[in-house]
Amino acid sequence: MSSTYGSWPSPFSAASVAASAPRIDGARFVGEEIWWGESVPAEGGRVTVRSSSGAEILPGPWSARSRVHEYGGGAWTTDAEGTLFFVDAGDQRVYRLAPGSQPVPLTPAGPAHGSLRVQHGRLLAVREDLALEPALRAIIEIPVDGSAADDRSAIRVFAEGATFFAHPALSPAGTRIAWVEWSGTEMPWDSASLLIDSVDAGDAGALIPTRAALQPEWVSDTELLYADDPNGRWQLQRLRLDAETLRGEAEEITSTDADTGYGLWVLGNRWYQPVADGRIVAVRTNGRDEIIEIAVDGSTRALDVPGDGHVSVDDVAGSRVLLSGNSSTTTPGVWSVDLDSGEVVTVTGGEPVDTDWMPPAAPILVDGAHGSVHAFAYAPANPEVEAPHGELPPYVVFVHGGPTAHVTGASSAAIAFYTSRGIGVLDVNYGGSTGYGRAYRGRLHGQWGVVDVDDVIAAARGLADAGLADPARIAIRGSSAGGWTVLSALVRGGTFAAGISRYGVADLRMLAEHSHGFEEHYITGLVGPLPEAEALYIERSPLSHADRIDVPVLLMQGADDRVVPPSQSEAIRDALAASGIDHEYVVYPGEGHGFRSGTTIVNALERELAFLGRVFGFTPSP
Repeated sequence: MSSTYGSWPSPFSAASVAASAPRIDGARFVGEEIWWGESVPAEGGRVTVRSSSGAEILPGPWSARSRVHEYGGGAWTTDAEGTLFFVDAGDQRVYRLAPGSQPVPLTPAGPAHGSLRVQHGRLLAVREDLALEPALRAIIEIPVDGSAADDRSAIRVFAEGATFFAHPALSPAGTRIAWVEWSGTEMPWDSASLLIDSVDAGDAGALIPTRAALQPEWVSDTELLYADDPNGRWQLQRLRLDAETLRGEAEEITSTDADTGYGLWVLGNRWYQPVADGRIVAVRTNGRDEIIEIAVDGSTRALDVPGDGHVSVDDVAGSRVLLSGNSSTTTPGVWSVDLDSGEVVTVTGGEPVDTDWMPPAAPILVDGAHGSVHAFAYAPANPEVEAPHGELPPYVVFVHGGPTAHVTGASSAAIAFYTSRGIGVLDVNYGGSTGYGRAYRGRLHGQWGVVDVDDVIAAARGLADAGLADPARIAIRGSSAGGWTVLSALVRGGTFAAGISRYGVADLRMLAEHSHGFEEHYITGLVGPLPEAEALYIERSPLSHADRIDVPVLLMQGADDRVVPPSQSEAIRDALAASGIDHEYVVYPGEGHGFRSGTTIVNALERELAFLGRVFGFTPSP
């Protein structure tokens, strides 16, 4: 059958996309079972905990979600007996859910908690109290007997201050604790310290010289592993401590042109795990992820596993390792890998994708004004339809948020929603993205609104110049910081025929005024300090030049967004209206920074498709 691009019939409905894409939120070995966190789009995106036995461990309406640093992470964990500890999305208190019981609060009302971890029978967490002035954050131990539910003084505090904390880790004997800390004047991927302290009075705490430390893990009371990027790539480090002090020398375990680490946006990610026999399982990222085993002698081998995008090494038990993440060949999933036998068991998700409908993304590299630009191209694919001879397909350029983040070319029903209809997708890792080393992500320092825009334009033009896309029908779509790049690229003009901005940044001064604590100084590194750089803030902001936008724009916004509040989208909407520019504006009640409800996901996808059809002149198939 022949049909024009964009109008191909597709089995991927918006409803099926919403139902097929639960977010996996970590996994744990619990006795003979495996538990994992999973979002439920049909229930407003609440996060439950499920078991490989088929049971739902955390029943509705409870939802495990942290708001520490706004982006949360580490909202649930377990002990060996199957007791669940979780942060409730509603009140941010920590609860204990023993088998056969109801949730019992363990912390007082008020502060938020995250990065939960049970080690050696003790429950560690990161606490954030925004009601105090200044806001206080801390590494704490929470009594599991409930004695601190109404008594804050019963909680043990290991470190506290206006700084930011992550990754608490207790040594095997419970005598020493390590964590990651950063001041907030720089983001943790730019500068973060590793600290070690004695649990009891005795040793003085030690600040270990690091550049951007991540995830300390104790091997023994005198040996600590962590990741750092002193030479431009996050590599595993081994710190051997003197038995009587907290001093020691670090050595690099790995040295490759790849990262074991990522931007510390959320608190639950783990990029490696030590195995009891001395081996280490680690993620190694260079665009896509590779999972490796590091032997005791330092040699490495790649593990044959499906996961190759944003993989987290969640847990280890004997020779078995739990991985969760995305894949270029399967749906997102959780996998149990036996290091000795090589057996890979799919715990949940991980269903092979039909390559006739979802071919693997093609990594591409184009020359840009600031160096090479990395991207992944998803060509239109539908085994039942072909386009008329000589017609070139429309494309949508996806721009990820962050901006310090990256995409991996993973399979996605949301992308197949477009490609199966004859609309190509180009997913761009513009300069500033992670996954390619410090130098690549450092391109955006002081250049947000310049480098990212130049790079997405270069990627789009490269696709058109290669004869793969219709140059007159290329749209650009992004969320949050990606929405900023969308609007900035539309202001630049000349490349994109339409734009879709989901809760995008429109005005830098407004963003600086409303930035929450975690990102309070982020914009300083991306653009410059205020008030010295105010003129630059005005010049770079799309809102200052909205009259230059001359193509249709679709704006979508969560009504409860606290990161990029609705005032940003409303301001650009009003400016477009004043200029008589074709635009649509949609607000979703109950949604924050990111759409989680199945109803919202369905509506947003359907609106985007209808918008593209209207602008590009095709009629989407039902």
